[in-house]
Amino acid sequence: MNLLIKNGRVIDPSQKIDGVMDVLVEDGLIKELGAGLAAPTGVETIDAAGKYVVPGLIDMHVHLRDPGLEYKEDIISGTKAAVAGGFTSICCMPNTKPVIDNKTVASYIINKAKAEGFCNVFPVGSITYGLSGDRMSEMGELKESGCVAVSDDGKPVGNSELMMRSLQYAAGIGIMVISHAEELELVGEGVMNEGFTSTELGLKGIPRVAEDIATARETLLAEYTGTPIHIAHVSTQASVRIIREAKARGVKVTCETAPHYFTLTDDAVRGYNTNAKMNPPLRESADVAAIKEGLKDGTIDAIATDHAPHHSDEKDVEFNLAMNGIIGLETSLPLSLGLVDEGVLTLNELIEKMSCNPSKILNLKRATLKAGSVADITLIDPTIEWVVETDKLASKSKNSPWLGQKLKGGAAATVVGGKLAYKR
Repeated sequence: MNLLIKNGRVIDPSQKIDGVMDVLVEDGLIKELGAGLAAPTGVETIDAAGKYVVPGLIDMHVHLRDPGLEYKEDIISGTKAAVAGGFTSICCMPNTKPVIDNKTVASYIINKAKAEGFCNVFPVGSITYGLSGDRMSEMGELKESGCVAVSDDGKPVGNSELMMRSLQYAAGIGIMVISHAEELELVGEGVMNEGFTSTELGLKGIPRVAEDIATARETLLAEYTGTPIHIAHVSTQASVRIIREAKARGVKVTCETAPHYFTLTDDAVRGYNTNAKMNPPLRESADVAAIKEGLKDGTIDAIATDHAPHHSDEKDVEFNLAMNGIIGLETSLPLSLGLVDEGVLTLNELIEKMSCNPSKILNLKRATLKAGSVADITLIDPTIEWVVETDKLASKSKNSPWLGQKLKGGAAATVVGGKLAYKR
């Protein structure tokens, strides 16, 4: 498929481009950017007037549940949800069954995504075998098989020496370590943020310091070894401060947050709403303000969804028993566009955090509209208003705290490798 995208506001931070122009796509690659481009014979034309045309969005933190947990999500439904949300590339976490700790599982995901998926899928291998936390996986094999990072996400690596050795080994072979920063002994039996709301609801709380201590350890290990580390799903005021100070010292640390951490507080749990139960938990207004400040000053490099689908039977239970996690692929873009409306980020900065920076951190070699590059493109309609409804979500699971709410903005079209993968 060859495409001519006309009259859109093209925003490409990689080339410092921001202006109304056309984009010509031929044979899966960006052919040309310019004003008033003529459509060659046989080229499909898309009128993007009033829309933003940006490098394809990249979600560096997704749980696809495939293999082994396909009743929650699979590669087909997950990638369909991704392109509906404007994402052209997603990175899937290793807590599948079996775990992505070997070449066979990684190859299965890559091959299935190429054959049946709607977008690019980059697997993240595990740091330790079976997410056990006690024996380092064969990271070299994982990288060779196509994994773009390693993480035990869903669980922290509790052994500090093992984490240090993992950082050193990963740096030696050029693969990023993504940390799930959490001190389990402090989490205990907690099910939500520890504070006024948890006390009022009679629910066991998780203190912020459970995240903060682990974040501090990771930055200190990265500083000691001189190796890079990426901190997943940052949610607390102190973690933002710790990362900011580490960056100021020259530590090679990057981090991400998720839309729910800059849009919701633990008040969303009221009514024992299990669709507001996640890990890390929703925090308080001071933490939300700190996350926004961290995004604004560059402390937080990326916005990821931590898309975590669960079957309704796993959420429609007592709050203490409900699984952690929410879906986010289809709601991330409108929620993140809200940061632009609030003046927290410029549009260019938002695209950097949702496309350019994830690509840079994981060395994906995407996130550009430069001539000759792979034609991964997202068309954004900033004005469309839509209601989050279960029967209209592409994801198999419907565990979203925004069900029934009206959101503004979204993907008008998603182009993956030059092919129109989604059109609203």
